[in-house]
Amino acid sequence: MSVRQRLAASAVLALGVGAVPVSASELFDACAAKAASSYEQGYAATGLDSGAIDTAAAIEACTAALAEAPDSPVLKAWLGRAYDVSGDSAQAASYLEPAASAGNVLAQTVLGDILIVGQDVPQDMTRGAELLKLAADAGFAPAEDSLGLSYDYGEGVAQDYVEAARWYRRAAEQGLPRAMANLGSMYAEGLGLDRDLVAAAAWYQRAADRGDSRAQFNLGKLYETGALGEADYAKAAELYQASADQNYGLALNALGYLKQYGYGVAPSPEGAAALYQQAADQGVAQAQGNLALLYEDGIGVTQDFAMARQLYRQALQSGNGDAAVNLGLMYLNGAGGVRDLDKALNFTQQAADQGNPIGLNNLGHLYENGLAVKLDTDRALELYAEAAGLGYQPAADNRKRLQAALQAPTETPRVKTYPRSKIDN
Repeated sequence: MSVRQRLAASAVLALGVGAVPVSASELFDACAAKAASSYEQGYAATGLDSGAIDTAAAIEACTAALAEAPDSPVLKAWLGRAYDVSGDSAQAASYLEPAASAGNVLAQTVLGDILIVGQDVPQDMTRGAELLKLAADAGFAPAEDSLGLSYDYGEGVAQDYVEAARWYRRAAEQGLPRAMANLGSMYAEGLGLDRDLVAAAAWYQRAADRGDSRAQFNLGKLYETGALGEADYAKAAELYQASADQNYGLALNALGYLKQYGYGVAPSPEGAAALYQQAADQGVAQAQGNLALLYEDGIGVTQDFAMARQLYRQALQSGNGDAAVNLGLMYLNGAGGVRDLDKALNFTQQAADQGNPIGLNNLGHLYENGLAVKLDTDRALELYAEAAGLGYQPAADNRKRLQAALQAPTETPRVKTYPRSKIDN
């Protein structure tokens, strides 16, 4: 897969407008058979998606072809593409540079993305965007899509959602699935376009029908959440499965959730754990947290508190704030016989610092009860109020309870007196 993750899954090849192969030799044909794309003119029936390329075979074939025709920009672009897909960006750039200078739009596109990402080469987002613009202006769909991405995230150009949507649309109308998915997301999020979930679903569907894993996942989300009407878990599961079959991490996690609770599919905690593990191995933070919960509770897996803590830590490092909440609770409650109030405070504080409402509420609990901190009911009330303001009802309940307790009248014990007769006795 190309180093730029949002680039079309089918990194496309092109000879450039009006260009013709410099050689029709068997070596040229062998290189084309192993590295050409179905988006390239003349290769619609024989071209390969990047995921289907045997990079070792493609590099071997294209190296041999280039030895026969060392000045061919097309062969350099193809060989550069093969190295890029293999993950060797530096070597890819060495072939793409001269091809891009010769006006090859494929080379301009792939090199542009490499420069924007800056993996194994000096990062130069500005030049990367300029190369993408050259190829996009020539009508090269993958460049149009990737230039849209640059405007979407402000990489090498000023962020401009309207421009991003315009370039995504140009590529989508040429049939590029990733561009269709990107345009769908612009409609779904109301970026550069009026928010329109029906239009979003339509573009997601077009991309999903062409096998785009991200579109399948995003469309599944619309069905799962009921954004298009009544929730349809069965349809969501079907779409998640199609995406998960392509090893898309977010879909693996989403399908695991449906299997864990039996939404739209037969419940299978074991199946959910297996899917969460696949997604967790890809670094999906939510999957790491979900799998940690299963290990903590012993659902679908053998209960293992140490593994739960390890997974929560991974999830936290991946950006999952809920993982800090759960780690704090594990150390507070002594799960698995490990109670550590200092660690409980540390992780709870991390969650609160991220604005996590449960973390704020739990930190309030620590201050209210003087656990690992000096007892401070005023601070506890502040934390409960902040969490309640974020819509966390238990925090609102805790604030009300603590206020009532603090305002309750306290009776001063009076010295008991007894009748003189009793004292005398």
